[in-house]
Amino acid sequence: MDERIGWDLWRTFDAVMREGSLSGAARALGLTQPTAGRHIAELEAALRTDALFTRSARGLHPTETAHALAPQAAAMAAAAAALVRSAAAPADAARGTVRISASEVIGAEVLPPILARLHAEHPGLTLELLLTNASSDLLRRDADLAIRMTEPRQKALLVKAVGRVRIGFFAHRAYLARAAPITREADLAQHALIGFDRDTASLRAIAAAWPDLPPFALRTDNHLAQMAMVRAGFGIGVLQHPIARRDPALVPVLADRFSATLPMWIAMHEDLRATRRMRIVFDALVAGMAAHARAGAGDLSDNAPSSP
Repeated sequence: MDERIGWDLWRTFDAVMREGSLSGAARALGLTQPTAGRHIAELEAALRTDALFTRSARGLHPTETAHALAPQAAAMAAAAAALVRSAAAPADAARGTVRISASEVIGAEVLPPILARLHAEHPGLTLELLLTNASSDLLRRDADLAIRMTEPRQKALLVKAVGRVRIGFFAHRAYLARAAPITREADLAQHALIGFDRDTASLRAIAAAWPDLPPFALRTDNHLAQMAMVRAGFGIGVLQHPIARRDPALVPVLADRFSATLPMWIAMHEDLRATRRMRIVFDALVAGMAAHARAGAGDLSDNAPSSP
């Protein structure tokens, strides 16, 4: 194997893994499709391996060798992107690119006003938002900063706890108006519950917190889809209190029985603490997420009772 394989080949390989086709990779990288194909052929020759991808009418399918190489190629791509971000502006400048990792719900429902205020105050900042329910690797520089709902365990991270956000069951008023009354936990058996599909960690957490729940009537691992189903009146689902409180049509269900809290942390690599733009964004996220946690900590008496 030639150990001097150029980054262009690995970058194209990473793009094909992500996009699933040569044409998609070429578009993502600004290349022509023949160039992308040539890069893959050159990489296979340099590695002295069999084909990295098999072709079908539906696109390219990675071989076992490609799957084995993919994590390292993705790490190289993340490091290259981090290098570009680091070189984009001096360390003491309030400008340049900052990449933030957050969950789908936080990114779509909580961060927009926080980031809007941040950009109004510091228009020289360019913000990249990576929405994923998986934990981005800050040491590998998948992102510069992350909002986590599980405590970061990696060393070399600067971590700030910002509070706990309250979660519980909610339903739309229209659903509760047409459904059977809910006065006790057993009544949930007559209702449509919205929950997870294959996310085993979340399923285990719900089973541990509320072991006697009836089966879900709708399953999806997408948190935004769960929230949309609650808002549409499909049934009862788990929402963050500070998000649900914004909509007077969303009503807490058995709040005294089904209530829990999720801790929140803001994290970044400790090597970035001296970079001004990183500290500006870090401090803005700490303040904004702490306010989000406080918004859901109060009494829900301003909402309607849990049954019509």
